[in-house]
Amino acid sequence: MWLLCPPGVYRPQDDTLLLEDALKRERLADDVDVLDLGTGTGALALAAAERAAQVTAVDASVRAVCTTWLNARLHGLRVRVLRGDLTTPVTGSRFGLIMANPPYVPSPRAELPARGRARAWDAGSDGRALLDRVCSDAPPLLSPGGVLLLVHSGLCGAESTLGRLRRAGLRAAVTERRYVPFGPVLRDRSAWLEARGLIAPGEEKEELVVIRAERDR
Repeated sequence: MWLLCPPGVYRPQDDTLLLEDALKRERLADDVDVLDLGTGTGALALAAAERAAQVTAVDASVRAVCTTWLNARLHGLRVRVLRGDLTTPVTGSRFGLIMANPPYVPSPRAELPARGRARAWDAGSDGRALLDRVCSDAPPLLSPGGVLLLVHSGLCGAESTLGRLRRAGLRAAVTERRYVPFGPVLRDRSAWLEARGLIAPGEEKEELVVIRAERDR
């Protein structure tokens, strides 16, 4: 699907495509409500809107919100687009499917960037600043039988994500792993990542994982 992607908005990449593949494998009821957290260009929200009754897309970036709104209308798809901090705009709502591709790249700076391009990927020194929030804030929004699909780098620790989701009462498992070449950000940080013990000397590929977590009916 062709999408507008202006400067400053996260362009769909391997993690987006991996999560879209996971979305395609889900059997969606006719009346399912879908939530896309950190929507970026709206790529995943639009893919869901082709099958779902209602799709809500959330992003903290004004540019991303405007881009998703435009892309939805260019393709004639209905997507409710909200600006806000992760799940804050939908507090108290319930969804049958939640998708999340949050920033997850470990950064030499512990604080999250307030603006700029790095806001789309930097996530604190261990890459979990946003992931941990998704693990705590998304489960209460799932309807009985609802599913959370979450993608992130293996550098952040899939086992930590699984543990948090299970403690939140969900049945969670890694459903896909894929290795992709380092992009520009990880290449620039390879020496720092190696010094932190997050990658092996000379390592040039990143593991991406998709985690599927389901609430009991």
